[in-house]
This record gives sequence, C-alpha cells and structure tokens, in this order.
Amino acid sequence: MPADTIAFTKGHGTGNDFVVIADPDGDLELTDDQVAALCDRRFGIGADGILRVVRSVSLPEGAAALAEEPAAEWFMDYRNADGSKAEMCGNGIRVFAKYLLDAGLASLAPGSTLAIGTRAGVRDLTRSQTGFQVDLGRWRVGDSDTLVRARGLSVSRPGQGIDVGNPHVVVALQSIEELEGLDLTVVPQLDPLPSRGANVEFVVPGDPLVRDGVGSIRMRVFERGVGETLSCGTGVAAAALAVRHWAGPAAPDHWRVDVPGGTLGVRMFPTEEGEHVALSGPAALVFSGEVALAG
Repeated sequence: MPADTIAFTKGHGTGNDFVVIADPDGDLELTDDQVAALCDRRFGIGADGILRVVRSVSLPEGAAALAEEPAAEWFMDYRNADGSKAEMCGNGIRVFAKYLLDAGLASLAPGSTLAIGTRAGVRDLTRSQTGFQVDLGRWRVGDSDTLVRARGLSVSRPGQGIDVGNPHVVVALQSIEELEGLDLTVVPQLDPLPSRGANVEFVVPGDPLVRDGVGSIRMRVFERGVGETLSCGTGVAAAALAVRHWAGPAAPDHWRVDVPGGTLGVRMFPTEEGEHVALSGPAALVFSGEVALAG
C-alpha cells in the first residue's frame, strides 16, 4: 500500500469503539491531528480512541513495562479521540487482547494470563464467560471535595475521586430520570479541576442496590479528551468502587454495571499488595480496511 496509507481494524467493547493499528516495530508516529482525523465520525473512521499495537521493546514507555513484567511483549499505546495520551482503557485493553489473539500475535489458553503493557503499568488478562477479564490493579480513593456542574443538573453535586490507574470523579444521582436528563454534549465542570483532568461518571443505584450478593448500578460517562461514550471500562470500575465506598463495609465485592452500550462486571479482591479491582466484559472486532493518513 502507499506509504501514507495504513491498515486498521475497528473494534469495540460495549460500544466504546477503537481504531486498532498494528505497528509492531514502533515505526508509526501519529500526530494529534492525525489521531483526531482517524477518530472523526463524519470524515474519518470514527472512534473514541486509537489502540496502537507495539512491541514493548520498540518504544520508550515499554521499558518500564518490561522491567515490571518481562512477559509483557506487547504495549497498548492508547490515544484519546483528540490525540491526547491516556494511561489506561478498560474496554480498550480487552479489544487489544482480542486483536492480538485473532491476529496470531499472542495466545491465551484457558486458565493462563496475558500480560499487556500500558502507561498505568502492566495489566493481566484472562478469559471470562463474557469475553475477557482484566486485573486493573490497585486502586485508591481520591479527593471527595470536588464539585461537579453538568447541564441538566439544577445545582452542583459532590464528586468522589477514584484512581484506577487513570483519574475519575464519580457523582451520585437520585433517579434514572435525572441520569437520562443529563446533557453530556457539554463538558462537565469540575471545581477544583484535578491536575490531570478526570473522566466523570454519573451513577444511579439499582433497586434494590444488592441482589443475590451482587451490587447493581447504572452509569453514564464523560471521558476526558473524547466526550460522552457508550461505555468506559475504568469508569465502570471507578463507579462500582465509589458506590461500594459510600455503602459501607457490608457492601458486596461483585457488581453489575449497566451502561448505554451494555453490561460489564466488576470484582474487588485482596492481594498481597492490597485490594485489586477487575473488569470483565465482551470485546468485538467489526471490520478491517486501509485508510490514508491526513498530512
């Protein structure tokens, strides 16, 4: 193909969609404008972000991944739709794993683990009943003094900071009607604004909140550098963690989270280094093609 044309695959996880580009040797340097052009839904392929498939040895960020886990052969170079770099993407990494396996670049036998490098560190994936489960690692509660103003809310609401490798602010709403009445075509305003920005999740508890030992919530999300998306994997985990934090010690460690693009599972579990959170859900590859890069 011409030098300015690249091959790509389109994929998604519960409607959170990505352009996957194989660049094993790290030869492709996409500018922010080129990423934005590829992700444009009217003039490009259309996506919430770009997943560049690169060997960890082929880019500087991969050195830290290999130092953490020598088996992390592949690095997920994730870029938001505006071209900005992001630390992690819970839906994207499942699509990334699906691509590696379908392309024959990696294998994942039942019961085994696939290690993938990210800017948030190495993340381990296993197969699950719905597709893949990714261990998002340790998480932490952040600030709880952030006020969130969004179109459709009459007053600002308090937001709970949650860090799962990338930053989130989770806002509790009172009803499904309030959730559906949000206008997320307008960027929610955070006060104070976190230094790295944040994804903002708006959640409503299920009725009942817990059934058969599993918590249930509904969520919408505004992703920094993207806008509202049909799903956000790390945001789903952050929302479940925030609701469990609010609910207290009797709250469950398993959660079902409904987003506009489908349903994802969240599980919290202890490890020697502290509690981890895992995300499970589907991943699909939709079509492949070639596209000319913008100049």
